[in-house]
Amino acid sequence: MTNLLEPPLDRVYRRRESIDGVNERRLARRIERGELIRVAPGSFVTSSTWSVLKPIDQYAQRVWEAASRTSRGTVFSHAAACALWGIDMLGDAGDRVDVSVERTSGGRTTGNLRRHTRDMARVQVTAWGDHWITTPGQTILDMAAAHSFTMGVVVADRALWSRRTGGPLLSLGELRAGADEYRGRGEVRARRMAEFASADSDSVRESQSRIVIDALGFPSPELQHPFVLPDGRVVRTDFFWQEWDHVGEFDGVGKYIDAAILRGRTPAQALIEEKDREDALRRIVRRVSRWRTPQLQRPAQLWDILTRAGLPSATPRPGR
Repeated sequence: MTNLLEPPLDRVYRRRESIDGVNERRLARRIERGELIRVAPGSFVTSSTWSVLKPIDQYAQRVWEAASRTSRGTVFSHAAACALWGIDMLGDAGDRVDVSVERTSGGRTTGNLRRHTRDMARVQVTAWGDHWITTPGQTILDMAAAHSFTMGVVVADRALWSRRTGGPLLSLGELRAGADEYRGRGEVRARRMAEFASADSDSVRESQSRIVIDALGFPSPELQHPFVLPDGRVVRTDFFWQEWDHVGEFDGVGKYIDAAILRGRTPAQALIEEKDREDALRRIVRRVSRWRTPQLQRPAQLWDILTRAGLPSATPRPGR
């Protein structure tokens, strides 16, 4: 799902407008009481509606607010383009909105905009209202080049995801062809990212897990391997090392608290179902390893989890 056609929120209180009789004094009182929060210069939304948005949708709202204030023909890129295309990112995108400008324009930031100076003739864009937005392929390569290999893989996997609502934004072949032609700072990292990217990672943390597993010297796992449980259900596991009959799972908390994932179940019901699923898997494979976000932030812990379960590593245990 993208944020291209309309902003996530339809009610925004703006100082430059007089919506529902909003004035400075009333606005100040509501901000002081914590009823409104600032999402862009002069733009505020209710805390209750903001708190239920996913981080990518919160950032998309900031992009829409910035677009309403910038001159016609602005090119939105990098994290801003990710948010509009609905490409999940790793971490918080912050308050500044990314735009790309010609090198001769000079300056890297202005107001709440983060300006990326570049040769715009080489940047692939598509129309977005009165403005422009970098294409999905361009956006992914820009994120890898400007940030890190990890960020690049994460956003690439989300754009390529085979089960993405509405279908993938591009193919792996298209991404790799674009990487071959990409020029500029970070181009080597962008090409490496394109080679590593996959259409089978189901979440940001699964992508991050795959990167850490590779960096720790473990064999490459199969993604989303199907298993038929004793009760006839077919389930897919995050990672499977067939030679070692070893399943690996990232245990995200979203499955226990996200209403969209719970689909009417209580967190306790979701926890019990997950436990039953793991018990069933353990009856048909030799090893099941699970980890959470802290183990991705401290790779030595993930190294311990996997090696203690019998998975071989080609590298020594990291220091942290």
